[in-house]
Amino acid sequence: MAKDDICWLPATELAKAIRRKQLSPVEVTRAILDRIDQLNLQLNAFVTLTDRAALRDARKAEKMLMQRSASLGPLHGVPFSTKDLVITKGVRTTFGTPLFADNIPTEDAPMVARMKTAGAIQLGKTNTPTFGWLGVTHNLLFGPTRNPWNVALTPGGSSGGAGAAIAAGLGPLAIGTDGGGSIRIPSSFSGVYGIKPSFGRIPVYPPSGAWSLSHVGPMTRTVADAALMLNVTAGPDGHDQYSLPADTTDYVKALKGSMEGWRVAWCDDLGFTKALDPEVKALCAKAARRFRDLGCRVETVKPRWPNPQPAWEGLFCGGIAARLGPALKTRRSDIDPNLVKLIEKTHKWKANHYIDSWFTRLDWNTGVQKFFEKYTLLLTPTLPCPPFAVGLDNAKSVNGTRLAPYEWLTFTFPFNLTGNPAASIPCGFTKDGLPVGLQIVGRRFDDAGVLRASAAFEKLCPWQATKPSVG
Repeated sequence: MAKDDICWLPATELAKAIRRKQLSPVEVTRAILDRIDQLNLQLNAFVTLTDRAALRDARKAEKMLMQRSASLGPLHGVPFSTKDLVITKGVRTTFGTPLFADNIPTEDAPMVARMKTAGAIQLGKTNTPTFGWLGVTHNLLFGPTRNPWNVALTPGGSSGGAGAAIAAGLGPLAIGTDGGGSIRIPSSFSGVYGIKPSFGRIPVYPPSGAWSLSHVGPMTRTVADAALMLNVTAGPDGHDQYSLPADTTDYVKALKGSMEGWRVAWCDDLGFTKALDPEVKALCAKAARRFRDLGCRVETVKPRWPNPQPAWEGLFCGGIAARLGPALKTRRSDIDPNLVKLIEKTHKWKANHYIDSWFTRLDWNTGVQKFFEKYTLLLTPTLPCPPFAVGLDNAKSVNGTRLAPYEWLTFTFPFNLTGNPAASIPCGFTKDGLPVGLQIVGRRFDDAGVLRASAAFEKLCPWQATKPSVG
């Protein structure tokens, strides 16, 4: 099999081919490392490459294949990448900032450790903005990551390095994090699949600055790959007191089954959406209608929910500012200028601002969960616009409407406040050939339902045959 063909195989197929000895872990790892070497200068998706360790682990995995008594994990020999916000034992973890340029953790985060236990091989760390504070990906330490569909554009963020890597064939699996859309945003902009599981489904350790909003989860090119990642990484961990109890769900098996009679809500305005690109709206509305072909009852809704952005900013921005605030006095030049402004803004908040944000969040969550008593799924655009120019912190305007920072994320951050599972799935391309994502939000704890709906839509509207222009 040609090297490039190997690079585009889903993890489910790679794992099967490796187990059957049709491909070797060394062959797979070398093919992907060669592609990273070829494309990463253009994309800047990887900021730390663990190529020597990856090949060493691949050789060990190959030896295990030759041992009849060896117990092989479900991801044996399959490569993956880790976002640079997630700690990795013995591998530099910078959190996207010069403040931690030389940080070498002494342990793996739970998701990383579980991927390795399942036999997966780590390729390296992918780029992120400082502490994930943006929905795009650039920082003072490594510069910007570029979109494989058009390198003049951003792949989104804050898991932008992961999104660009997956989209460009630089590995089939990636670990991302999401405190306001940071898995779903780059999944939409990069044309890949990403799911933010229910809060606590995959344990988070150490906690992020925005700890109560932060999820960790899979980014992949197929829904089955994400389900497989969830199978091996979900479950409680003592380091995370908010991690959910273990259950017996097999997320891969859960992909199959009927959706007949599911009540599905389609919404292009949650009640506080400022603007929506017409092409994005049309593509997502068309995708929502396709759920009728799956036996669902699709209704157009206008929830008219109050805007929870002040509460989300209070928790998200306040948490990150608290982590970085002490460094302002001694290392101000090592913090992005606009992030400095954000930190200084939080210092002007009243003392009870953070607590008020919590109570507003709790009130808002009640309305959302009541909505899901009636509907099984909520469908929205993931984002209001296609990818925009690399280097910008935010979408400055959409469809002629000027937007303040974070106002372009109004479809994603609300469901960090509630903890509901939410995925972004590719649903088409603009006339300029840029990917657009449909967001699928499920009931609290119904990760299996979101994955089943995603798999059914993927089967109706496959996207994997279309490859980005880079490489």
